[in-house]
Amino acid sequence: MKKITYISGLLGLVAIIAIVLHQDSAAILEAFDRAGWALLWLLPFHALPLLLDVLGWRMLVAPFDPQRRAGLAVLFWIAAVREAFNRLLPVANIGGEIVGIRMVKWYGIGGAAVTAGIVIEVLLTLINQYLFTALGILLMVVLTQQIGTLGSVLGALVASLPIPVALFMLLRHGQVFSRLETMAEKLLGGRSKLTELINGKHLDQDIRTLCARPWRLAGACSWQLAGFIVGSFETWLALEMLGFPISVWDAIAIEAVTQALRHIIFIVPAGLGVQEGGLVLFGSLIGVPPDASLALSLVKRMREVGFGLPALISWQWAEIRRLRAGLGDDALQPSYATIRKTY
Repeated sequence: MKKITYISGLLGLVAIIAIVLHQDSAAILEAFDRAGWALLWLLPFHALPLLLDVLGWRMLVAPFDPQRRAGLAVLFWIAAVREAFNRLLPVANIGGEIVGIRMVKWYGIGGAAVTAGIVIEVLLTLINQYLFTALGILLMVVLTQQIGTLGSVLGALVASLPIPVALFMLLRHGQVFSRLETMAEKLLGGRSKLTELINGKHLDQDIRTLCARPWRLAGACSWQLAGFIVGSFETWLALEMLGFPISVWDAIAIEAVTQALRHIIFIVPAGLGVQEGGLVLFGSLIGVPPDASLALSLVKRMREVGFGLPALISWQWAEIRRLRAGLGDDALQPSYATIRKTY
């Protein structure tokens, strides 16, 4: 799996270089000169869609954290680390969730409860990805009167629709993690650290507890979808600064279908080449020049690094502090002020 990830990442990087060399590099540099330092505004702006996503996550954590030990500031920090982990490192979009579970446990919340919240959050994110993509394709068809390439994305979307439905039904009525724990015990010849980590019975119970609260799930889903839509304004703002203004509806359409493509080809680390190709392809449908689409992609990459790198550094700082203090997973609870100062 690691080899496939690294090879796909290398091929994606080669694709980026080929795409850039094929386009007018002078025009791309001119667009950056036109925007200048104003592009730095994208860094604080990204905090808004991330905060909306965190508000949804908080609704899933709240039933297991009545004392609010993991408040919004804590979850925002952890969400930034999760996003940076998935976006900047070759982990195929799953490593961030594992790190997130570990970090939330630092605040005294049970491992099964934390895992249940993140499992449901990931499922809701998948559902919202479908909704957001459907909105983007609808807007793209209305704006361009074309269905060719968009039909392929829509077909892949419809074909995979049973997956989140089946997952929800399994999590709601099945005993997925209990069975996984039993299977692991048989393979490993008894209890082990792995089976203790799964804690299948409690995990299934906590997941069913969340699934039995439809209004809480609907609220979390709504916050997430709002984060998706607000996040598309980054595309609108960046192209405005680069000198290629588009409408808000165009921005939502481009962001939605490009994100869908990036999630479909999730094995490529950081979506290298996938994001660039998607922006060039779908941007051209609404009249955005290829060099502008590449400039937009590079701006997004710089924002990901500028926002994500401090988050990763702060996470490493917290891990080192825990290691030096000799504390367990649930012992370290850095204050809000310390988190703000670090991040």
